Formats: sequence, C-alpha cells, structure tokens
Amino acid sequence: MSATSEKSELRTRYRFERHERYLDHSFSHLATSSEFSKASAIASYISYGDEPNTQELNEALLKSGKDLYLPRVNGVDLAWVRWSGASDQLAPSKLSKQLLEPTGAALTDLSVINLIVVPALRIDRSGYRLGQGGGFYDRALPKLSAWSIGLIHPDEISSVDLPREEFDVPLNAAATPDLILRFNS
Repeated sequence: MSATSEKSELRTRYRFERHERYLDHSFSHLATSSEFSKASAIASYISYGDEPNTQELNEALLKSGKDLYLPRVNGVDLAWVRWSGASDQLAPSKLSKQLLEPTGAALTDLSVINLIVVPALRIDRSGYRLGQGGGFYDRALPKLSAWSIGLIHPDEISSVDLPREEFDVPLNAAATPDLILRFNS
C-alpha cells in the first residue's frame, strides 16, 4: 500500500476516533512556555469541529502582546494575515463555510514569524504529523524558519511511525492539554 493510500485510511480512522471521544480542552498553558515566551510573532489558526480548541491560546497570545498571524487559503498555499482578535476580521473560507479565515493584507515577509502552531490528527514520536490531507501546512512549513508545534488531543501521539512522503516535514514539538513533547529536530 502506498503512503498516500495509507494516510487516507488513517485519516478516516483518526477522524472517527477523535469525533467519538472529543472533549474540549484549553491549550492556553502554551503561551507561558519558553518557546512561546521568546517568540514575538506567532502563526496560529482558528480551530473548528473536533480540532483542539485554539480560542483560549490565541486570546492568551494576544493579551501577552504577541503579533498573531492566521492562515488564509491562497490557491494551493497559505497566506498569513495579522489578526487583532476582532471577529469582524474573519470571514468563511472559500474551502468550507465552517472554516474562518482572516481578512486584510497578507504578510509579505514570512521571516518575521518565530513560531507556528499547526493542526494535526496524529503526531508520531519523530515529529511527523498526519494532517487533514490538503497539503497546505506541508507546503507552508518549508517557507517558514519558525519553531513548529502541533496541537493534538490526549492519546493522539502515535507510538508507531506515521506513513511519510518526501514532502513531509517533522515538527519541533507536539502539545496536548497536559504536556509539550519536544523532538530532536
């Protein structure tokens, strides 16, 4: 079975498992970790559905004076837009009305982003993630020289290696509501 096929099957299984046991958790504790404290500009996202909730984390980052950037789909890539926390600066995505994206001008100098928060369905112990399958973060991560952390629910750290393809990029860390697991990357 190819890595692409295996990933597709795992996504179906992991989405079902996540939906069956979803509990809302706070990730705001991340804002006080050393990596977040040192970063001045952070890329995050607006969670939806059963994804780990980013609302409290994003609010904590804004309250601590960080520049917060959210992604907006721009063709096959992500554009990053500075967000102040105002709901009137968000609009439904062209991909899905459930997804909210920032309005406004996109960041032109990606080197200002020090840290990126990444969604994931699973992350293995080497830092490789399984995302939703659109490839947006696989294309975005190599363009950023930022420290990367994926948000997952408890029990979503995989004890076995996830299938990998040549474009997959390992994260620097994974976070659950209770811990940060830093990888050797």
